[in-house]
Amino acid sequence: MAHRPPKKLKKTLLGGGAIVVLAALNAPAALSFAEAKYHAYKIAQPGYKRKYGSWSKVAVPDEYRVNAIHAALLHTGKVLLIAGSGNDQKKFDSGTFETILWDPVKNTFKKIPTPEDFFCAGHTQLPDGRLLVAGGTARYEILDGEVKRAGGGMRVKNESPDKAITLKKGTVFRSPSGVEYVSKFDVTVPKAKREFEISYFKSGQMKPWSTKVTAAEARVFVEARKEGAQALTTEAAQYEIVGLEGGDADNVYGLAQRLTTEKQDFQGIKAAYEFDPRAEKYIPVAPMKDARWYPTLVTLDDGKVLAVSGLNDVGDVVPGDNEIYDPKTKKWSKGPFRYFPTYPSLFLTKGGKLLYSGSNAGYGPAEKGREPGLWDLERNSFTRIGGLTDPDQLETSASLMLPPVQDQKVMVLGGGGVGESPKSTARTSIIDLSEDSPVFRDGPALPQGTRYLSSVLLPDDTVFTTGGSKEYRGRSGSDILKAQFYSPAANAFTAAADPTVGRNYHSEALLLPDGRVATFGSDPLFDDEDNTRLGTFEQRIEVFTPPYLHKAGADRPALGAGPQEVDQNGRATFLTKDAARITKARLMRPSAVTHNTDVEQRSVALGLTKTRDSVTVHVPRDRTLVPPGWYMLFVTDADGTPSEATWIRIG
Repeated sequence: MAHRPPKKLKKTLLGGGAIVVLAALNAPAALSFAEAKYHAYKIAQPGYKRKYGSWSKVAVPDEYRVNAIHAALLHTGKVLLIAGSGNDQKKFDSGTFETILWDPVKNTFKKIPTPEDFFCAGHTQLPDGRLLVAGGTARYEILDGEVKRAGGGMRVKNESPDKAITLKKGTVFRSPSGVEYVSKFDVTVPKAKREFEISYFKSGQMKPWSTKVTAAEARVFVEARKEGAQALTTEAAQYEIVGLEGGDADNVYGLAQRLTTEKQDFQGIKAAYEFDPRAEKYIPVAPMKDARWYPTLVTLDDGKVLAVSGLNDVGDVVPGDNEIYDPKTKKWSKGPFRYFPTYPSLFLTKGGKLLYSGSNAGYGPAEKGREPGLWDLERNSFTRIGGLTDPDQLETSASLMLPPVQDQKVMVLGGGGVGESPKSTARTSIIDLSEDSPVFRDGPALPQGTRYLSSVLLPDDTVFTTGGSKEYRGRSGSDILKAQFYSPAANAFTAAADPTVGRNYHSEALLLPDGRVATFGSDPLFDDEDNTRLGTFEQRIEVFTPPYLHKAGADRPALGAGPQEVDQNGRATFLTKDAARITKARLMRPSAVTHNTDVEQRSVALGLTKTRDSVTVHVPRDRTLVPPGWYMLFVTDADGTPSEATWIRIG
């Protein structure tokens, strides 16, 4: 039956004399007004919502509005929104770093003291439910033409095998010609390495021991004390450290080759913290060896975490020195060496290898580290994978493991050219890793070229995609107010209700325990089509309610009492009055997302046995499919209607 507008709306659209006069004076404006009214009426109808879903905005009090750069769902059901300095130089300079904890059930907010600038850090879920946050911002970029003082990386050498030395921020390095440079951060240089060498005379008698000392080295960014051409240099030189005396002055010195007024990129920090969802606070752990800004953190099958890429403490892409965090010891160790551009999308696959989909979020040369492949961490070997359409447009693309994870299919969606390229692609590509020689094959195209697309796994085995923009950072008013569902079974997209808030760079989306999808953030360069009005950060939260919740209403399957962990056989039994209607069970790993990079989310198909008043789920024992940690357990009926999530821990 067709839905007819009520009399009041008909009068608004057709009958009012004022509208008739307005139409005579300005017909396009009247038509636009009428269409908007009718659209608002149409999307509010129950039939529309059952087919396309619906959007609603969250009421956020002014004091809790934040530039959400990162979003992570915790096993308490709350969402951690991390801004740090929020891409705001003034907040960085004042040391104002922000984190907000949002409870989507009660719609309450809490400010969390934030000890570092976690702007553009990395994060991942740990086995005990804490969130590891590592890296962030040490210094904001200075663009070409704006750099007033020569600067660059200073290598600090320590030839003393007896002690490490720490040089505080503000340490002065003096060149042979007397030009002085000031360090911008503290730096600790380890003690030199002393090795004893044993050699023998021809007679076989041992010679006296000799000692070999290898100098230790650390890096720090320095800046000239004064403006002017005298501080520019591209020649290698040794620098005296002002204030050191005696042996320290002899053993510790600086080496630099290139100190210029070229663009100076963002610089990373080494700090690492665990966020405790119960105590609701950050807890410091051992720092990383390398500073990282824009790194990816991925949880491995043993619960350890691999940190890769990022800009280091002098603004260069980390050249391949990756690190592994052990949540038991709270310390870092050396990982396998491999170069990636920043925020690479790395997915743990069956057997323990990592798939690099090629998706990334920015820094690094166009010709290096962009090709997808399978990375064997134990052998540190990398097998390149072909078949990808538009391989030069992987930056700002989305990637995810399609549901369920046992199918071992990964999808890449959209993306654009490197840097501020005007290119964007509607391409989607899918790889089936269960094949003997897997390659990417084209999937159905997106409605248009899209960068910064958010993609979220749903408990009914579909993928919800929303937002993005056609241009770099939404330039030229190019935000895409569209959303759609992708069905892996049908290999096709269908339309979803349109969002009302544009989302591009620095935006996030994640699945909530009640089956809805929350969206945050967006950081456009400009707010208009002509690129004349500087953009403002989008602080509104908008939540999507999928069709399955509108169809079900309050009639959703529900799980009752049950354990919080699986037993030694990977099983857990729950009481339920809905056993007869439950047909599927899925474990959904909670998201930790930033810059369209979410390597955490995965959907795991579970075995299911039922009695009249209970269901037992069977979790795969393979930790490369189910990394340890907390998961949302959803059960669904034959219509795809999910329960609310029950949290369960997989050890």
